[in-house]
Amino acid sequence: MDIKAPDLGVDSAEVSEIMVEVGDVIAKDDNIILLESDKASVEVPSSAAGKVTKISVAIGDQVSEGMVLIELESAEDSAESDDSAAEDNQEASDTEAAAKSEAKVEPAATESKPSATPVSNAGKATTHALPDLGVDEAQVSEIMVSVGDIVAADQSILLIESDKASVEVPAPVAGKIEKILVETGDMVANGQDFIIIVSDAADEGESTSDSAELKPSAPAKSEEKAAAKPTAEPKQAEKSATPNAVASKQADKLTEAQVNEKLVDVYAGPAVRKLARQLGVDITQVNGSALNDRILKEDLFAHVKESLTTQKAAPASSSTISSGLPKLPDMSNTEIWGETDTQDLSRLQKVSIPQLNYNTLLPQVTQFDLSDITETEKLRGELKGSMKAEGIGFTILAFVVKATAHALTQHPRFNSHLSDDNTQVILRKSVNMGIAVATDDGLIVPVIKNVQDKGLKQIAIEIGELAVKARDKKLSTKDLQGASFTISSQGNLGGTAFTPLVNWPQVGILGVSEASMQPRWNAKTQSFEPRLMLPLSLSYDHRVINGADAAVFTRYITTLLADPRHILI
Repeated sequence: MDIKAPDLGVDSAEVSEIMVEVGDVIAKDDNIILLESDKASVEVPSSAAGKVTKISVAIGDQVSEGMVLIELESAEDSAESDDSAAEDNQEASDTEAAAKSEAKVEPAATESKPSATPVSNAGKATTHALPDLGVDEAQVSEIMVSVGDIVAADQSILLIESDKASVEVPAPVAGKIEKILVETGDMVANGQDFIIIVSDAADEGESTSDSAELKPSAPAKSEEKAAAKPTAEPKQAEKSATPNAVASKQADKLTEAQVNEKLVDVYAGPAVRKLARQLGVDITQVNGSALNDRILKEDLFAHVKESLTTQKAAPASSSTISSGLPKLPDMSNTEIWGETDTQDLSRLQKVSIPQLNYNTLLPQVTQFDLSDITETEKLRGELKGSMKAEGIGFTILAFVVKATAHALTQHPRFNSHLSDDNTQVILRKSVNMGIAVATDDGLIVPVIKNVQDKGLKQIAIEIGELAVKARDKKLSTKDLQGASFTISSQGNLGGTAFTPLVNWPQVGILGVSEASMQPRWNAKTQSFEPRLMLPLSLSYDHRVINGADAAVFTRYITTLLADPRHILI
């Protein structure tokens, strides 16, 4: 009898825990498998009672609706089989015990294999360089492997973070980690050597074979977890008997990594691991509270709370960024300074500081203006109903992006960069518009490419898509590269104007504040009329842009926004 996966509510989910083993007798509705997606953990119950004869999935497998999870022998068939085999019970028990003993010995044999025949002796050690990261430099946020680990090609081994995105660097080849050339906190660049891997076709095949043999034993059952500590003593004995203690320790690591398939000796689901990376938490330091010490999201939150409460000193980064400001005064004297508290910046805020420090080197000026968008808002109101029916959010920002892109084609100096020697202006032939998006972690600026060639509808679609990806932390490196100009809209957050910071190496940024009804004088009717006015704030690099040019450029944008026909021509 096949027990299949029910409707999971998602396209697929990952097997996080297998709660039964072959030979177990289970009742209907007993939980058999724990599945995890990015959003939730689900325990799958059995739809029938009987004896488990086969487990068709392993930890780490992706499961979808209708996939066979386990095979059962019905309770009646099981009872008949037990009666007919009553005389052989003792013999079967002995055989099973011997099989289990052999199963326990086999991983140890696998563990000793690397120390007996090191991969480094047979394979060739090759130094590998970082691929194109999409930025000039980024910080090593997490190292996901250790020296001695066996990795597969394209397996994630480093987590690199820049001021705008996190990127997992895959293993360039399959093999054994000989040496890691970078450390957590290091600033790295494209093409920099970062790891040495010993690869060999025979060894890779042997490693793959070993992994395949171990995969069926991957399910993390309570009995195996409970037996993990008692088996530590034999491992220690084996280690002490091995001439090379370091190699033996690496062999232990290798077997554990192969068993859980992720080379991380932590019992946690993918959603929990993702959250740990987002919080900047070292998951190996978190204590799990669930069955078999499995780590839950609540455990991560508790760990963070405890860390903040005890004010643990964070490890110093090897790349401290100086803002040029003097050090803070000593605030330990509470009679002078009063009570203080310490709160860590988010990871995005930390890595954004160097970029923000560039603004101290820019002679930045801001030009303010108002645009009468009364007619544009009427047009938007007429179109937003049909747009909404198609699932498109049609805001005034789409008009601002389109108008600004058109203005940049007419005033190309605002769509440029200043050369390093300050003797030339590099003009961009396409308009790649950065759109500032507020997230819980800070401000992120994804980029809409070639805006000058796109209509209002397409722009609205891409604004919505990038905003969702930014808030879900799913932006790729390409989504964040190549901006030639930036728009920062505060929407309906309030305020009449603000001074946006130029995002170097760009030379301009347009700030958009909340629109409001204001009385405007109509010379024809000789009276004041209520008009919807949109405040604009253009900040620019004064080395490239003159004040008069900035005033003309800003006024041109207000004119385009006042009459949408200019945008649509």
